[in-house]
Amino acid sequence: MRVTLPTVQDTHAFGRRLAGLLRAGDLLLLTGPLGAGKTALTQGIGAGLGVRGDVTSPTFVIARVHRPDPVLGGRVALVHADAYRVGDAADPRAEIDDLDLDASVDESVTVVEWGEGLVEQLVDAHLRVRIDRRDDDTRVVDLEPVGGDWASRLAVLA
Repeated sequence: MRVTLPTVQDTHAFGRRLAGLLRAGDLLLLTGPLGAGKTALTQGIGAGLGVRGDVTSPTFVIARVHRPDPVLGGRVALVHADAYRVGDAADPRAEIDDLDLDASVDESVTVVEWGEGLVEQLVDAHLRVRIDRRDDDTRVVDLEPVGGDWASRLAVLA
């Protein structure tokens, strides 16, 4: 599935729509160049899930946990990780293991930026999200379901 999003606000809004399909145990792998909109999409997901706190890039802290806020209608936590710096490590899989994402994956929605090839083993099925940014700042988002019921869940976004 491919979606074209003209603005950052549209990327955020699409994240909110996508959040409506998400449930505890879901893993999303976000890829794309720097500045493509991975964090903007995750901010929309966080807003749609009704989590506490500002969703910001976890590049320097590697991972953040955003708990659901009942006042905002929160229903599930969001774990937002960024494996960008981990990829330069001598053993990136060991660094990912140190994050203990497997300890929270069953009860949270887990979004990992730059995680392809590092975290897929956490769950049986996941969603690959590739974001590219064109010269006019339009974002092109490709959603690729990998296993499970992702394809049928994504059909409602079409």
